[in-house]
Amino acid sequence: MSGYSQSPRIVKGGIVLIDPQSAQVRRVIALQYNPEKLSRSLQVQGAGEGAERSEALRLKGPAIETFRLEADIDAADQLEFPDQHANVVAAGIAPQLAVLESLVNPTAADLLAGKALAAAGTLEIAAMESALALFVWGANRIAPVRVTEFSISEEAFDPALNPINAKVNLSLRVLSIDDLGFDHKGGGLFMAYLQSREKLASKAATFGFDALGIGGLP
Repeated sequence: MSGYSQSPRIVKGGIVLIDPQSAQVRRVIALQYNPEKLSRSLQVQGAGEGAERSEALRLKGPAIETFRLEADIDAADQLEFPDQHANVVAAGIAPQLAVLESLVNPTAADLLAGKALAAAGTLEIAAMESALALFVWGANRIAPVRVTEFSISEEAFDPALNPINAKVNLSLRVLSIDDLGFDHKGGGLFMAYLQSREKLASKAATFGFDALGIGGLP
């Protein structure tokens, strides 16, 4: 036997953190298991209720899109081979959870730097800029996002009370050119994401009026 397998390689969804200025990759976060379900919602940005009739069909900007998913993180597979996964034996899945928590927290160094500026009498201190997060769900779906909701349910622990099983719920709002502008690296990535959706739409089947049971418009 050649050992060749026709099974497709399973890619993982995840989040890539890049520097918003240089676009250098800071970290790649791959989900241990792909969620069974990915929910999406799109909030239309219309002209609004008070708009004139002539504005009824106008769109102010891209729809506000949100991804929601539940990810499982489990140390069971690694704990079967403790000699190969000493870090899991020592801390369970706490390191993986800490990485995800970094998506919503400034670093201690940034906080201390802000404190030092305030102590030095700086009157105006700019808010700390986090890394730009990209949600990656396959090669054809890469979008800049901000975490809007994040919860962890730790469901099992080792004797030292390190978590060894948890469910993570994430809500990710897509950042568009309305949020970042056209010149920002994230704005360019959003435009590429939007264009990829338009290309997919162009591949959908087209139908005639007969599919709707009518001969034409009145």
